[in-house]
Amino acid sequence: MDDSSLIWDDGALLTIDQRGLPGQVRQLRLSTVEQIIDAISTLAIRGAPAIGIAGAFGVVIATAAHTVDGVVDLDRVRVEADRIARARPTAVNLAWAVRRATAAVPRGADAVLATALDMLAEDGRVNRAAATNTADLVRGLLGDRPLRVLTHCNTGRLATSAFGTAIGAIRVLFERDAIEEVLVDETRPLLQGARLTAWELAEAGIPHRLTIDSAAAWAMATGQVDCVLVGADRITANGDVANKIGTYMLALAARHHGIPFIVVAPESTRDPNMATGAEIVVEQRAAAEVTGFGGVVTAPEGTGVFNPAFDVTPAALVSAVVTEAGVVYHDGVAGGDATATAVAELARGLYLRGWMPGTAGNISVRQGDSALVTGSGLSKGELTADDMVTVGVADSVPEPGQRRRPSAETTIHTAVYRSTDAAAVVHIHPPHATTLSTRTGAREEIAVLRIADYELIKGLGGADPGVIEIPIFPNWGDVARIGADVERYLTESPGAPPIFGIAGHGITAWGDTLAQARDRAECLEALCELVTRSGRRHAFAADTDLMEIGPR
Repeated sequence: MDDSSLIWDDGALLTIDQRGLPGQVRQLRLSTVEQIIDAISTLAIRGAPAIGIAGAFGVVIATAAHTVDGVVDLDRVRVEADRIARARPTAVNLAWAVRRATAAVPRGADAVLATALDMLAEDGRVNRAAATNTADLVRGLLGDRPLRVLTHCNTGRLATSAFGTAIGAIRVLFERDAIEEVLVDETRPLLQGARLTAWELAEAGIPHRLTIDSAAAWAMATGQVDCVLVGADRITANGDVANKIGTYMLALAARHHGIPFIVVAPESTRDPNMATGAEIVVEQRAAAEVTGFGGVVTAPEGTGVFNPAFDVTPAALVSAVVTEAGVVYHDGVAGGDATATAVAELARGLYLRGWMPGTAGNISVRQGDSALVTGSGLSKGELTADDMVTVGVADSVPEPGQRRRPSAETTIHTAVYRSTDAAAVVHIHPPHATTLSTRTGAREEIAVLRIADYELIKGLGGADPGVIEIPIFPNWGDVARIGADVERYLTESPGAPPIFGIAGHGITAWGDTLAQARDRAECLEALCELVTRSGRRHAFAADTDLMEIGPR
């Protein structure tokens, strides 16, 4: 087959039997309602969008079977439609698609078929749009570097009618040369990741490794994951997400490690009539799926089993939900700002690294004549999209009616925006760069930290890749005075590197994107660690008198 996993062919639905993969690629031809229900319930067809489309074609088959001389037996078709909709209870797409197809039944079999075919074509367009929106969001959050993405279960063309949702996003990122590697959870107990996702990624030529579900958190802890992309079977009105069992623990681990956790799904997966995830009926699967595999019994006879097919991830753990309509949820807030979410995610990540301890540090993003900045007095490890403040770039004054207040250090950010083309600013307190800034800085004048002959200098965005001269500003008690120093210096020194230090007060970096600002700050910290360990550096005071610091 081509990219389509579901094909209508002369009264029957053709699909791949997912139970046989990867060892056997066999085709199913489903021409009765019983066959459709059996395929859905036994996971020959699986994935919320796919079972929804299959259910719609089940209504097509039922309508044709109960039409005599052009007259449809509406009651019998509706009974069959109800049976199809109950085949799997958790995924909202199945009931949604069956209702949509059933609504066309009074107009006859041809109208039902036309509706189902429209849904089939629509699904492919919707999936690609959601995938593209997600890829755009991911690049905005994480920049242009090649990414390590973790995914769970199967969300590709096998789980939809075409292209895929979370795997679709991976495909778009791969097309943009933005995928270094995909880490694939095997997804117990039926191994949809190992059997299906690995098969699809291999088919698409996307580099990947398979891992056991319980290794995912450790992969995050050891720096092997940049973001998590998953699908969904139902998304409630408040943003809670039902998805394949094991998703919830991924969200918990991702939040702890400051890693974006992004859900990709069609609008049909959102259920505005269900308030929270507490109302979701979680399907319980057969014990045999856990006590053995492939016909081999692996547990003692009579062992009790807990085998939910899905779990529910609270909206508070979800970085974003992305559909064909765009980014529709951020940190559990409907219609939230993608930029605010990106800032909050970055703050949490830097907090976990110890670079924004407690309430220290600030991050901001320019938005035209204003800037979005992290709120004051809040732990950076607990920030959400709601904890941002919008201030004017010209005067640092916050817009009225906001629930948070900006930090006094906001004046440093706005000074950078007024004097450069920066789009984002990061102010952090990493230990090595802060130490060198403190030891180099003067009490009342700007000092300069000069570092030469390290490859990492290239990453700081200076004019000379072999040497960097970093201004170190005095740490005035009046923070607005620091901002004034910064603005004056940057205005008078247009060639200054996009990074500076404040004696006893951390470092500040900026860039064309949030990711670039972060990367430059990270690069300076790594460079300063090399310097402090090797002693190969000089610091110059404002009057250019050489001050040697430490061993050479």
